[in-house]
Amino acid sequence: MYRNMRWLVIASLVVLALVVGACGTPAPPPPEPTTPLPPPEDTPMPEAGTLEIFSWWTAGGEAEGLAAMYEVFEAQYPGVEIINATVAGGAGMEAKAVLATRMLADDPPDSFQVHAGHELIDTWVVAGVMEPVTSVFEDNDWLDVYPPGVIEVLSQDGEIWSVPVNIHRSNVLWYNTQVFDDNGLTPPTTLDEFFTVADALQAAGVTPLAVGDSGVWVDIHVFESVLLASMGPDAYRGLWDSTTDWNGPEVTDALEAFAQMMEYANEDHSALSWDQAAQLVVDGDAAMTIMGDWSEGYFKSVGLTPEVEFGYVPSPGTGGSFIMLSDSFGLPEGAPNRDNAIAWLTVCGSQEGQDAFNPIKGSIPARTDGDRSLYDVYLQSAMDDFASNEIVPSLAHGAAASEGWVTAFGDAMTLFVADLDVGAAQEAMAQACVDAGMCQ
Repeated sequence: MYRNMRWLVIASLVVLALVVGACGTPAPPPPEPTTPLPPPEDTPMPEAGTLEIFSWWTAGGEAEGLAAMYEVFEAQYPGVEIINATVAGGAGMEAKAVLATRMLADDPPDSFQVHAGHELIDTWVVAGVMEPVTSVFEDNDWLDVYPPGVIEVLSQDGEIWSVPVNIHRSNVLWYNTQVFDDNGLTPPTTLDEFFTVADALQAAGVTPLAVGDSGVWVDIHVFESVLLASMGPDAYRGLWDSTTDWNGPEVTDALEAFAQMMEYANEDHSALSWDQAAQLVVDGDAAMTIMGDWSEGYFKSVGLTPEVEFGYVPSPGTGGSFIMLSDSFGLPEGAPNRDNAIAWLTVCGSQEGQDAFNPIKGSIPARTDGDRSLYDVYLQSAMDDFASNEIVPSLAHGAAASEGWVTAFGDAMTLFVADLDVGAAQEAMAQACVDAGMCQ
């Protein structure tokens, strides 16, 4: 039965890779190097051997950020040789399949990259192939520097299962400041304001909303913001633990709002990727896009400056809430170099490690005590919101729901975007919850 479970892991990973997208972005130059801090006293002190780290960070700011975190580790543990086991491929599609094959063959790396939350828990924790890392948090006094919402996403059955290295925000509306200035508009903060602004832009001959949903994850990404706007953070969280009814009026309102939003989107949305949609905003052909904060990396990569050529606000109706997704590292059962792996996790979760990684990656620390001077104006604003907002998990990026549920939800969204049939979509989403075993 256990081996059958491992085969199911492989199948679920392949399906998820086809459904869920992720973010890889250009980023600002790395900060000036600092003198490494010694590891905490309770951290294992490996003096030799190897450390194999498995990830899909192979290019751009993400690879450079990982290299910066390696430098922090090597300064603290100079006798340990790092094996950088990377597998190229957007959103980790190829890497996840390779990892599944290795885990099935009882050949785990010492630690591997995984999206925090259900992507890790419902795939690897339920298969019994991970060690909890609660003790790493306790030994390093991290429980006070990670927001409770993040700890909740990382946890199952009273244990914490991975160490997050960053936080990305899902619910951001990005806009072309020149287009807004030319039309005398201010960025919308509510759904009603969004539709008022969209009408004005459409009347001026500008596409209001840029969408690039050649991958269905983009539709899920936008819709999770609309769900949050329609019901607030408590009821939104309840969607994933069965305390909020998928057949309820708030979901109906969200579906109707999403359908109305799509009437303002570019006609070729199904042929474009998220970054091609962002380019429409860059060019002024569209005014707004709703996408995660890796969009800032894209805008900066084409020469734009935050709060000059482009602006940002929480997606309409979601002010005060922060939809999070996170890259994290876990500890496989049977890690060949377990002490080295724990030392690596300690660096990943440390202030020094995260401040080395995130300014280059273009994300913010999962901790609330990062060095603000290393981060640009948008990332500082994200740090402020992360420290003060309600934290809720992203459905589109593996934090809120099981992989099978995400897959079924993606099927429902694909049909919904094609026909905008609210009743049929709500019925399919409610059934996806039943099929996931979370609803009756």
